[in-house]
Amino acid sequence: MSLLNETHDPALQSWVTSANAAGGNFPIQNLPFAMYRRAGSAEAWRIGVAIGDGILDLAATEARGVFAGEAADVAKACTGASLNPLMALDAAKWSALRLALSRLLRAGSEAEPALRDCLMAQSEAEYDLPASIGDYTDFYTSIHHATRVGRLFRPDNPLLPNYKWVPIGYHGRSSSIGVSGQAFARPRGQTLPAGATSPIFGPSQRLDYELELGVFVGCGNEIGKPIPIDEADGHVFGLCLLNDWSARDLQAWEYQPLGPFLSKSFATTISPWIVTLEALAPYRVPWQRPDDDPQPLPYLASPTNRASGAFDIQLQVLIETARMREVGEPPAALSRTSFRHAYWTIAQMVAHHTVNGCNLRPGDLLGSGTQSGPAPEEAGSLLELTVGGQQALVLPNGEARTFLEDGDAVLMRAWCDKSGAARIGFGEVMGRVLPAAA
Repeated sequence: MSLLNETHDPALQSWVTSANAAGGNFPIQNLPFAMYRRAGSAEAWRIGVAIGDGILDLAATEARGVFAGEAADVAKACTGASLNPLMALDAAKWSALRLALSRLLRAGSEAEPALRDCLMAQSEAEYDLPASIGDYTDFYTSIHHATRVGRLFRPDNPLLPNYKWVPIGYHGRSSSIGVSGQAFARPRGQTLPAGATSPIFGPSQRLDYELELGVFVGCGNEIGKPIPIDEADGHVFGLCLLNDWSARDLQAWEYQPLGPFLSKSFATTISPWIVTLEALAPYRVPWQRPDDDPQPLPYLASPTNRASGAFDIQLQVLIETARMREVGEPPAALSRTSFRHAYWTIAQMVAHHTVNGCNLRPGDLLGSGTQSGPAPEEAGSLLELTVGGQQALVLPNGEARTFLEDGDAVLMRAWCDKSGAARIGFGEVMGRVLPAAA
Protein backbone atom coordinates (compact mmCIF):
# COMPACT_ATOMS: atom_id res chain seq x y z
CA MET A 1 0.00 0.00 0.00
CA SER A 2 1.35 3.43 -0.97
CA LEU A 3 2.27 5.86 1.79
CA LEU A 4 1.77 8.77 -0.60
CA ASN A 5 -1.46 10.78 -0.78
CA GLU A 6 -2.74 14.10 -2.10
CA THR A 7 -0.68 16.09 0.42
CA HIS A 8 2.52 14.94 -1.31
CA ASP A 9 1.55 16.13 -4.80
CA PRO A 10 4.59 18.12 -5.98
CA ALA A 11 2.33 20.33 -8.09
CA LEU A 12 0.50 21.75 -5.05
CA GLN A 13 0.84 25.51 -4.58
CA SER A 14 -0.05 27.66 -1.58
CA TRP A 15 -1.68 31.08 -1.25
CA VAL A 16 1.31 31.84 0.99
CA THR A 17 3.46 32.68 -2.01
CA SER A 18 6.83 32.23 -0.26
CA ALA A 19 5.98 28.52 0.11
CA ASN A 20 6.11 28.17 -3.68
CA ALA A 21 9.71 29.36 -4.09
CA ALA A 22 12.13 26.78 -5.46
CA GLY A 23 14.64 25.47 -2.94
CA GLY A 24 12.70 26.51 0.16
CA ASN A 25 12.55 24.46 3.33
CA PHE A 26 8.84 24.70 4.02
CA PRO A 27 6.58 24.19 1.01
CA ILE A 28 2.96 23.13 1.47
CA GLN A 29 4.07 19.49 1.19
CA ASN A 30 6.07 19.80 4.45
CA LEU A 31 4.00 21.50 7.22
CA PRO A 32 6.27 20.86 10.25
CA PHE A 33 5.38 21.84 13.83
CA ALA A 34 7.09 24.07 16.41
CA MET A 35 6.45 26.09 19.59
CA TYR A 36 6.93 29.81 19.01
CA ARG A 37 6.04 33.37 20.02
CA ARG A 38 6.95 36.88 18.91
CA ALA A 39 10.65 37.43 19.65
CA GLY A 40 11.35 39.46 22.79
CA SER A 41 7.73 39.38 23.92
CA ALA A 42 6.03 37.92 26.98
CA GLU A 43 3.38 36.26 24.83
CA ALA A 44 2.37 32.70 25.63
CA TRP A 45 4.15 30.00 23.66
CA ARG A 46 1.89 28.52 21.00
CA ILE A 47 1.91 25.80 18.37
CA GLY A 48 2.71 26.82 14.83
CA VAL A 49 3.09 25.19 11.43
CA ALA A 50 5.74 26.43 9.00
CA ILE A 51 4.51 27.50 5.57
CA GLY A 52 7.06 29.25 3.37
CA ASP A 53 8.72 31.98 5.42
CA GLY A 54 5.70 32.24 7.73
CA ILE A 55 4.21 30.45 10.72
CA LEU A 56 0.52 29.59 10.96
CA ASP A 57 -0.84 29.96 14.51
CA LEU A 58 -2.89 26.79 15.09
CA ALA A 59 -4.80 28.08 18.11
CA ALA A 60 -5.89 31.15 16.14
CA THR A 61 -6.72 28.95 13.15
CA GLU A 62 -8.85 26.64 15.30
CA ALA A 63 -10.69 29.66 16.70
CA ARG A 64 -11.70 30.69 13.17
CA GLY A 65 -13.82 27.53 12.90
CA VAL A 66 -12.26 26.46 9.60
CA PHE A 67 -11.63 22.84 10.58
CA ALA A 68 -14.32 20.21 10.04
CA GLY A 69 -14.90 16.58 10.91
CA GLU A 70 -12.08 14.63 12.58
CA ALA A 71 -9.60 17.45 11.97
CA ALA A 72 -11.75 19.79 14.10
CA ASP A 73 -11.35 17.47 17.09
CA VAL A 74 -7.62 17.06 16.48
CA ALA A 75 -7.10 20.82 16.18
CA LYS A 76 -8.32 21.24 19.76
CA ALA A 77 -5.11 19.45 20.85
CA CYS A 78 -3.13 22.28 19.21
CA THR A 79 -4.38 25.16 21.35
CA GLY A 80 -2.06 24.77 24.36
CA ALA A 81 1.58 25.52 25.17
CA SER A 82 3.02 22.13 24.23
CA LEU A 83 2.84 19.59 21.43
CA ASN A 84 2.44 16.71 23.89
CA PRO A 85 -1.39 16.54 23.61
CA LEU A 86 -1.16 16.32 19.82
CA MET A 87 1.66 13.78 20.04
CA ALA A 88 -0.48 11.61 22.33
CA LEU A 89 -3.02 11.05 19.54
CA ASP A 90 -2.60 8.37 16.89
CA ALA A 91 -1.15 8.54 13.38
CA ALA A 92 -4.58 8.59 11.72
CA LYS A 93 -5.47 11.78 13.61
CA TRP A 94 -2.14 13.42 12.77
CA SER A 95 -2.82 12.57 9.13
CA ALA A 96 -6.33 14.06 9.29
CA LEU A 97 -4.91 17.34 10.61
CA ARG A 98 -2.20 17.40 7.93
CA LEU A 99 -4.78 16.89 5.17
CA ALA A 100 -6.97 19.66 6.55
CA LEU A 101 -4.03 22.07 6.81
CA SER A 102 -2.93 21.22 3.29
CA ARG A 103 -6.39 22.01 1.91
CA LEU A 104 -6.72 25.22 3.94
CA LEU A 105 -3.35 26.52 2.75
CA ARG A 106 -3.63 25.60 -0.92
CA ALA A 107 -3.94 28.24 -3.59
CA GLY A 108 -7.62 29.00 -4.12
CA SER A 109 -8.69 27.98 -0.60
CA GLU A 110 -11.78 29.80 0.60
CA ALA A 111 -10.14 30.01 4.05
CA GLU A 112 -7.42 32.43 2.88
CA PRO A 113 -9.17 35.65 4.03
CA ALA A 114 -9.85 34.18 7.49
CA LEU A 115 -6.31 32.88 7.96
CA ARG A 116 -4.16 35.72 6.66
CA ASP A 117 -3.96 37.35 10.10
CA CYS A 118 -3.06 33.97 11.67
CA LEU A 119 0.38 34.19 10.05
CA MET A 120 3.62 35.56 11.50
CA ALA A 121 6.94 35.89 9.70
CA GLN A 122 9.52 33.39 10.91
CA SER A 123 12.01 36.27 11.07
CA GLU A 124 9.90 37.78 13.88
CA ALA A 125 9.68 34.61 15.97
CA GLU A 126 11.61 32.92 18.75
CA TYR A 127 11.26 29.26 19.62
CA ASP A 128 10.93 26.98 22.62
CA LEU A 129 11.35 23.24 22.99
CA PRO A 130 8.49 21.72 20.99
CA ALA A 131 7.45 19.33 23.75
CA SER A 132 7.93 18.50 27.38
CA ILE A 133 10.62 15.82 27.03
CA GLY A 134 10.26 13.24 29.77
CA ASP A 135 13.03 10.90 28.66
CA TYR A 136 15.91 11.00 26.21
CA THR A 137 17.63 7.93 24.76
CA ASP A 138 20.65 8.23 22.48
CA PHE A 139 21.39 5.43 20.02
CA TYR A 140 24.53 4.58 18.06
CA THR A 141 23.14 3.65 14.63
CA SER A 142 25.97 4.61 12.26
CA ILE A 143 28.34 1.72 11.63
CA HIS A 144 30.73 4.08 9.80
CA HIS A 145 30.99 6.30 12.90
CA ALA A 146 31.30 3.32 15.23
CA THR A 147 34.04 1.78 13.08
CA ARG A 148 36.11 4.95 12.76
CA VAL A 149 35.89 5.78 16.45
CA GLY A 150 36.54 2.16 17.42
CA ARG A 151 39.61 2.09 15.21
CA LEU A 152 41.13 4.97 17.19
CA PHE A 153 41.07 2.86 20.35
CA ARG A 154 41.07 -0.73 19.00
CA PRO A 155 42.84 -0.69 15.61
CA ASP A 156 42.62 -4.45 15.14
CA ASN A 157 39.02 -4.85 16.35
CA PRO A 158 37.13 -1.55 15.99
CA LEU A 159 33.59 -2.93 16.37
CA LEU A 160 32.56 -4.66 19.56
CA PRO A 161 30.92 -8.11 19.10
CA ASN A 162 27.37 -6.92 19.80
CA TYR A 163 27.23 -3.98 17.38
CA LYS A 164 25.81 -5.84 14.36
CA TRP A 165 23.24 -7.64 16.50
CA VAL A 166 21.70 -5.07 18.79
CA PRO A 167 20.87 -1.33 18.44
CA ILE A 168 23.20 0.19 21.04
CA GLY A 169 21.84 3.04 23.16
CA TYR A 170 22.09 4.77 26.51
CA HIS A 171 19.76 6.88 28.66
CA GLY A 172 20.62 10.57 28.35
CA ARG A 173 19.76 13.70 30.30
CA SER A 174 16.57 15.50 29.20
CA SER A 175 16.97 18.51 31.53
CA SER A 176 19.85 20.00 29.51
CA ILE A 177 18.20 19.72 26.09
CA GLY A 178 17.80 23.17 24.53
CA VAL A 179 16.41 24.58 21.30
CA SER A 180 18.51 26.03 18.48
CA GLY A 181 20.43 29.09 19.64
CA GLN A 182 21.49 27.38 22.86
CA ALA A 183 24.77 28.70 24.27
CA PHE A 184 26.50 26.74 27.01
CA ALA A 185 29.65 26.93 29.09
CA ARG A 186 32.48 24.58 28.20
CA PRO A 187 32.02 21.59 30.51
CA ARG A 188 34.44 20.77 33.30
CA GLY A 189 35.26 17.39 34.74
CA GLN A 190 37.94 14.77 35.29
CA THR A 191 40.36 13.77 32.54
CA LEU A 192 43.40 11.51 32.47
CA PRO A 193 46.32 13.18 30.65
CA ALA A 194 48.49 11.00 28.41
CA GLY A 195 51.07 9.13 30.47
CA ALA A 196 49.51 10.16 33.79
CA THR A 197 48.46 7.74 36.51
CA SER A 198 45.94 10.01 38.23
CA PRO A 199 43.28 12.34 36.79
CA ILE A 200 43.07 16.11 36.85
CA PHE A 201 40.02 18.39 37.04
CA GLY A 202 39.33 21.25 34.64
CA PRO A 203 37.64 22.37 31.41
CA SER A 204 37.37 19.89 28.56
CA GLN A 205 40.06 20.37 25.93
CA ARG A 206 38.48 18.02 23.37
CA LEU A 207 34.96 19.38 22.94
CA ASP A 208 33.10 18.01 19.94
CA TYR A 209 29.71 18.03 18.19
CA GLU A 210 27.69 15.04 17.02
CA LEU A 211 25.51 15.22 13.90
CA GLU A 212 22.26 13.41 14.69
CA LEU A 213 18.56 13.24 13.97
CA GLY A 214 16.11 13.45 16.86
CA VAL A 215 13.05 11.20 16.87
CA PHE A 216 10.03 12.46 18.81
CA VAL A 217 7.77 9.72 20.15
CA GLY A 218 4.05 10.23 19.62
CA CYS A 219 1.52 7.87 21.14
CA GLY A 220 3.28 5.60 23.60
CA ASN A 221 2.85 2.01 24.76
CA GLU A 222 1.77 0.46 28.03
CA ILE A 223 4.52 -0.88 30.23
CA GLY A 224 5.07 -4.55 29.49
CA LYS A 225 3.67 -4.31 25.94
CA PRO A 226 6.40 -4.04 23.28
CA ILE A 227 5.80 -2.18 20.02
CA PRO A 228 6.15 -4.58 17.03
CA ILE A 229 8.46 -3.35 14.31
CA ASP A 230 5.67 -2.94 11.75
CA GLU A 231 3.72 -0.73 14.19
CA ALA A 232 6.71 1.37 15.25
CA ASP A 233 6.34 4.16 12.68
CA GLY A 234 2.81 4.81 13.97
CA HIS A 235 4.33 5.72 17.34
CA VAL A 236 6.74 8.31 15.87
CA PHE A 237 5.42 11.87 15.63
CA GLY A 238 8.35 13.24 13.64
CA LEU A 239 12.02 14.10 13.28
CA CYS A 240 14.25 17.08 14.02
CA LEU A 241 17.96 17.87 13.90
CA LEU A 242 19.97 17.08 17.02
CA ASN A 243 23.49 18.00 18.14
CA ASP A 244 24.57 15.84 21.06
CA TRP A 245 27.68 17.71 22.14
CA SER A 246 30.46 15.51 23.52
CA ALA A 247 33.49 16.16 25.74
CA ARG A 248 35.76 13.47 24.34
CA ASP A 249 38.46 13.71 27.01
CA LEU A 250 35.93 13.44 29.86
CA GLN A 251 34.28 10.54 28.08
CA ALA A 252 37.52 8.59 27.60
CA TRP A 253 38.09 8.57 31.38
CA GLU A 254 34.54 8.01 32.61
CA TYR A 255 32.90 5.69 30.08
CA GLN A 256 34.27 2.43 31.47
CA PRO A 257 32.31 0.44 32.50
CA LEU A 258 28.92 2.23 32.34
CA GLY A 259 29.22 4.68 29.44
CA PRO A 260 28.84 8.46 29.00
CA PHE A 261 27.88 10.64 31.97
CA LEU A 262 29.28 14.17 32.48
CA SER A 263 30.79 14.05 28.99
CA LYS A 264 27.30 14.21 27.46
CA SER A 265 24.85 15.57 30.01
CA PHE A 266 25.90 19.25 29.87
CA ALA A 267 24.01 20.12 26.64
CA THR A 268 22.03 18.70 23.74
CA THR A 269 20.61 21.07 21.11
CA ILE A 270 17.67 20.40 18.79
CA SER A 271 16.13 22.30 15.89
CA PRO A 272 12.73 23.89 16.55
CA TRP A 273 10.80 22.28 13.68
CA ILE A 274 9.49 18.71 13.84
CA VAL A 275 9.01 17.20 10.37
CA THR A 276 6.41 14.42 10.38
CA LEU A 277 7.08 10.96 9.01
CA GLU A 278 4.14 11.46 6.66
CA ALA A 279 5.85 14.49 5.11
CA LEU A 280 8.96 12.35 4.56
CA ALA A 281 7.12 9.49 2.82
CA PRO A 282 8.47 10.36 -0.67
CA TYR A 283 12.00 9.97 0.68
CA ARG A 284 11.69 6.50 2.14
CA VAL A 285 14.22 4.09 0.64
CA PRO A 286 15.03 0.41 1.12
CA TRP A 287 16.99 -0.51 4.21
CA GLN A 288 19.97 -2.59 3.20
CA ARG A 289 22.60 -4.57 5.06
CA PRO A 290 25.54 -6.44 3.52
CA ASP A 291 24.69 -10.09 2.84
CA ASP A 292 27.70 -11.30 4.81
CA ASP A 293 26.69 -9.32 7.93
CA PRO A 294 24.43 -10.90 10.56
CA GLN A 295 20.79 -10.33 9.67
CA PRO A 296 18.50 -8.90 12.36
CA LEU A 297 16.77 -11.17 14.84
CA PRO A 298 13.05 -11.70 14.03
CA TYR A 299 11.74 -8.90 16.29
CA LEU A 300 13.94 -6.43 14.39
CA ALA A 301 13.07 -7.68 10.89
CA SER A 302 10.12 -7.32 8.52
CA PRO A 303 9.58 -7.05 4.77
CA THR A 304 8.16 -3.54 5.24
CA ASN A 305 11.23 -2.35 7.14
CA ARG A 306 13.51 -3.81 4.49
CA ALA A 307 11.52 -2.27 1.63
CA SER A 308 11.07 1.26 3.01
CA GLY A 309 12.49 1.59 6.51
CA ALA A 310 15.32 4.00 5.68
CA PHE A 311 15.10 7.73 4.84
CA ASP A 312 17.30 9.63 2.38
CA ILE A 313 17.75 12.77 4.47
CA GLN A 314 20.74 14.95 3.58
CA LEU A 315 22.71 16.17 6.60
CA GLN A 316 25.29 18.96 6.70
CA VAL A 317 27.58 20.45 9.38
CA LEU A 318 29.07 23.96 9.30
CA ILE A 319 31.19 25.95 11.74
CA GLU A 320 31.19 29.68 12.49
CA THR A 321 34.19 30.75 14.53
CA ALA A 322 34.28 33.92 16.62
CA ARG A 323 36.58 35.50 14.03
CA MET A 324 34.18 34.65 11.18
CA ARG A 325 31.34 36.21 13.13
CA GLU A 326 33.32 39.38 13.87
CA VAL A 327 34.21 40.05 10.23
CA GLY A 328 30.93 38.84 8.73
CA GLU A 329 32.27 35.75 6.99
CA PRO A 330 29.80 32.92 6.26
CA PRO A 331 30.05 29.63 8.17
CA ALA A 332 32.39 27.03 6.67
CA ALA A 333 31.08 23.62 5.66
CA LEU A 334 32.72 20.68 7.44
CA SER A 335 30.88 17.60 6.19
CA ARG A 336 27.77 16.22 4.49
CA THR A 337 26.17 12.78 4.54
CA SER A 338 22.79 11.01 4.37
CA PHE A 339 20.69 9.27 7.00
CA ARG A 340 20.17 6.42 4.53
CA HIS A 341 23.58 5.06 5.63
CA ALA A 342 22.34 4.27 9.17
CA TYR A 343 22.88 0.63 10.15
CA TRP A 344 19.60 0.55 12.13
CA THR A 345 16.27 2.14 11.18
CA ILE A 346 13.92 4.28 13.27
CA ALA A 347 11.44 1.40 13.46
CA GLN A 348 14.17 -0.92 14.75
CA MET A 349 15.14 1.65 17.39
CA VAL A 350 11.55 1.85 18.66
CA ALA A 351 10.98 -1.91 18.54
CA HIS A 352 14.20 -2.63 20.41
CA HIS A 353 13.62 0.09 23.00
CA THR A 354 10.29 -1.48 23.99
CA VAL A 355 10.95 -5.20 23.50
CA ASN A 356 11.84 -5.62 27.18
CA GLY A 357 8.53 -4.04 28.21
CA CYS A 358 9.83 -0.45 28.52
CA ASN A 359 7.09 2.13 28.01
CA LEU A 360 7.62 5.15 25.78
CA ARG A 361 5.54 8.30 26.34
CA PRO A 362 4.43 11.20 24.14
CA GLY A 363 7.26 13.71 23.84
CA ASP A 364 10.06 11.26 24.59
CA LEU A 365 13.11 11.90 22.42
CA LEU A 366 15.39 9.37 20.74
CA GLY A 367 18.72 10.37 19.23
CA SER A 368 19.97 8.51 16.18
CA GLY A 369 23.59 8.66 17.29
CA THR A 370 26.28 10.39 15.23
CA GLN A 371 25.54 10.01 11.53
CA SER A 372 28.56 9.40 9.30
CA GLY A 373 28.70 8.09 5.76
CA PRO A 374 31.19 5.67 4.20
CA ALA A 375 33.59 8.34 2.92
CA PRO A 376 35.95 10.14 5.37
CA GLU A 377 34.51 13.55 4.40
CA GLU A 378 31.04 12.31 5.46
CA ALA A 379 32.05 12.10 9.12
CA GLY A 380 29.58 13.51 11.63
CA SER A 381 32.10 14.60 14.29
CA LEU A 382 35.47 16.32 14.65
CA LEU A 383 36.81 13.20 16.36
CA GLU A 384 36.54 11.44 13.01
CA LEU A 385 37.41 14.36 10.73
CA THR A 386 40.65 15.04 12.62
CA VAL A 387 41.47 11.35 13.29
CA GLY A 388 41.25 11.76 17.02
CA GLY A 389 42.80 15.24 16.97
CA GLN A 390 45.92 14.17 15.04
CA GLN A 391 45.13 16.01 11.80
CA ALA A 392 43.88 19.58 12.17
CA LEU A 393 41.21 20.91 9.82
CA VAL A 394 42.25 24.13 8.07
CA LEU A 395 39.22 26.39 7.50
CA PRO A 396 38.84 28.71 4.47
CA ASN A 397 39.95 31.76 6.52
CA GLY A 398 43.16 30.01 7.61
CA GLU A 399 42.04 29.07 11.11
CA ALA A 400 42.61 25.47 12.17
CA ARG A 401 40.58 23.18 14.42
CA THR A 402 41.09 19.79 15.98
CA PHE A 403 38.28 20.31 18.52
CA LEU A 404 35.96 23.22 19.27
CA GLU A 405 37.24 26.47 20.76
CA ASP A 406 35.37 29.02 22.87
CA GLY A 407 33.16 31.19 20.69
CA ASP A 408 32.69 28.53 18.02
CA ALA A 409 29.14 27.99 16.79
CA VAL A 410 28.15 24.75 15.08
CA LEU A 411 25.29 24.76 12.57
CA MET A 412 23.56 21.68 11.20
CA ARG A 413 21.10 21.59 8.33
CA ALA A 414 18.97 18.84 6.80
CA TRP A 415 16.77 18.47 3.76
CA CYS A 416 15.34 15.97 1.27
CA ASP A 417 15.38 16.70 -2.43
CA LYS A 418 14.84 14.67 -5.61
CA SER A 419 13.16 14.90 -8.97
CA GLY A 420 9.41 14.30 -8.86
CA ALA A 421 8.95 15.29 -5.19
CA ALA A 422 8.80 18.53 -3.24
CA ARG A 423 11.89 19.57 -1.32
CA ILE A 424 11.40 18.96 2.42
CA GLY A 425 13.62 21.01 4.74
CA PHE A 426 14.29 20.80 8.47
CA GLY A 427 15.70 24.29 8.90
CA GLU A 428 18.81 24.31 11.07
CA VAL A 429 20.07 23.81 14.58
CA MET A 430 22.75 26.12 15.98
CA GLY A 431 24.62 26.04 19.27
CA ARG A 432 27.56 28.05 20.60
CA VAL A 433 30.38 27.28 23.01
CA LEU A 434 31.04 29.77 25.84
CA PRO A 435 34.12 29.82 28.11
CA ALA A 436 34.06 27.44 31.05
CA ALA A 437 32.52 28.73 34.25
CA ALA A 438 35.02 30.26 36.67
